[in-house]
Amino acid sequence: MTKHKIALIDDDVDTLDLLVGFLKPKGFETHTFQSAEEALTNIKKDASAFDLIITDLQMPGLSGIELSQTLKELMIEIPVIVVTADKSIETAIEAVKAGAFDFVVKPIHFSQLHVSVERALYLNQIQKENQTLRTVVATKEGKDATGIIGKSPQLQKVLELVRKVASTQTNIFISGESGTGKELIAKAVHQQGTRKGGPFVAINCSAIPENLLESELFGHSKGAFTGAVDKKAGLFEEATGGTLFLDEIGDLSLPLQAKLLRVLQEKRIKRIGENQFRNIDVRIVSATHKDLRREIQEGTFREDLFFRLNVIPIHIPPLRDRKEDILLLADHFLKKFSVINKVDKRGFTKEAAEFLMRNPWPGNIRELENTIERAVVIGETGMVELVDLEFNLGAAFDSVPNKEGANDESLESTSEIRPLNDVINKYILRALAINDGAKDKTAKDLGIDRKTLYRRLRDSEVHF
Repeated sequence: MTKHKIALIDDDVDTLDLLVGFLKPKGFETHTFQSAEEALTNIKKDASAFDLIITDLQMPGLSGIELSQTLKELMIEIPVIVVTADKSIETAIEAVKAGAFDFVVKPIHFSQLHVSVERALYLNQIQKENQTLRTVVATKEGKDATGIIGKSPQLQKVLELVRKVASTQTNIFISGESGTGKELIAKAVHQQGTRKGGPFVAINCSAIPENLLESELFGHSKGAFTGAVDKKAGLFEEATGGTLFLDEIGDLSLPLQAKLLRVLQEKRIKRIGENQFRNIDVRIVSATHKDLRREIQEGTFREDLFFRLNVIPIHIPPLRDRKEDILLLADHFLKKFSVINKVDKRGFTKEAAEFLMRNPWPGNIRELENTIERAVVIGETGMVELVDLEFNLGAAFDSVPNKEGANDESLESTSEIRPLNDVINKYILRALAINDGAKDKTAKDLGIDRKTLYRRLRDSEVHF
């Protein structure tokens, strides 16, 4: 269990020694300061350095009440217990008004102090969990301004562009590797624009079979095809007055690309099985991890559609190119999954943090999030340790079957550096072997779409 860190502030060294002698055997980590100014300097450097402050009321310079007031003004939410020789109710009221959690009268009754300490720490933990849950829920429900975490110049440049173009009606094209947060950027465009009162409708074009995708986008009439037992409005109609986000648009078939181009030109759709045209009023934001210019050269994507979609291009850099964001994101995911799983995880060891910064994160934010979630669940201490993170990259690839079903050697048993694609393909084969060749279940378990799975199998020249 992680020790709670308590800052002890008193100009009297004997009192500090008494407090340390009482709290340390109780399992608390104590840090002593002989002035409030010294403690405040440390707190300003790292507001999460302490879980609780116990301070004397009367000291040369900054008093305990003034310290509480300063922390309140700085919006630093560390509970403060004020120790005072003044037994008057007025002093207690003044301390609480200034932001103190509680006060203890000298001479100190240590059993009373212990109760106050435990209450303060418990309340502080509950408040942190509630704030984290509010953030998680707000992000999931789209109530947050962007839901995007990061301070790197590259990301800030992206967000500045989002702010500039959000209120326009122009089509936006978002590019970036898988897992970089393209849908979050699309939501940010919607939430900061004039259409924020309308619906935000998203569809992953690679996740729906081609024969159903046209119906999903444009709708159909009753009896238009087998299984069409009733009429259905498409996503273009559902998104009226709002934004339609077409994710992985690079996977659209050429016939569907032609139909989408016509819709963008004419701003009207026709449901499958109907002759009636319906006007639409939607803003299109599209995204893909593919290089569409190369796809155009290869003849798999229409150049005229690309120019219709790519009016305002937004490129999201991969996580490896904005390392300033890695620990911020990791800390966010740590708090999120600690609350969800009801475990007490307080941070990362130095070795774990260094590992996070060194990792190239080919799966970007999605891979980082999954790694932190697993580390929170499997970790046995209050800190995420290096072994908790290595579990995800080492043990997960052990005993990968080859094409004949035999076990390949463990990654940890060799110093050979293998191409990443080889490792990924072998892991996919292992997952297929576990699922007895069931491709749909394997794709779902791996968190990838079926087309990606089939492409990997084709590239590996393996057939189940």
